[in-house]
Amino acid sequence: MLTLAQGFGTHFKNRKTALDIGQRLKQIRTERGLSQRELASRAGLTNGTISLIETDKTSPSVASLKSLLDAIPISMAEFFGSIEEPDTPKVFYRADEFTQLAPNGPEQVSLRQLGNARKHSLQVLHETYPPGADTGPEFLSHDGEEAGIVTRGQIELTVGDKVGVLNCGDGYLFDSRLPHRFRNISDTPCEIVSALTPPVF
Repeated sequence: MLTLAQGFGTHFKNRKTALDIGQRLKQIRTERGLSQRELASRAGLTNGTISLIETDKTSPSVASLKSLLDAIPISMAEFFGSIEEPDTPKVFYRADEFTQLAPNGPEQVSLRQLGNARKHSLQVLHETYPPGADTGPEFLSHDGEEAGIVTRGQIELTVGDKVGVLNCGDGYLFDSRLPHRFRNISDTPCEIVSALTPPVF
């Protein structure tokens, strides 16, 4: 399984330095006046886990990181980088204008957001899962609905007690309050175009 250290702790496109997840988390936590104990309690994790993440001795899964950021609270878009705020509403977006919620590389989990989800009731993502990539052993669960279409490769999706393997052209639609998990069990990359409402990441 690829971890966030492999997927997130590397260079962003067009950035000079790598994002240190642990250092960034500690910075935001202290800016918000939260102790490790308080953040751990809010996120349902242990103090030791927070300490290990902040000292880069362990890497959180997508689900664990989302729990931590929800507890602060801060979105993944804000955590990984600033979002440009145009003076006038933007309609069209070129490929290099998407917001990176995770780096984009051959061995990295990639979540690229269309526009600024904070200004809309819908969040659209272009997701890439390299072979072995996983959202983590912890299942995701949040308010709203989620849908997507596999545009390349194959993905295993678990929703509640249901498990399905989706191929290119297949899709999904479910209540996001149900625990769910994405996992690429194939030996080729998988790409998904997904929509979430309300915005989650």
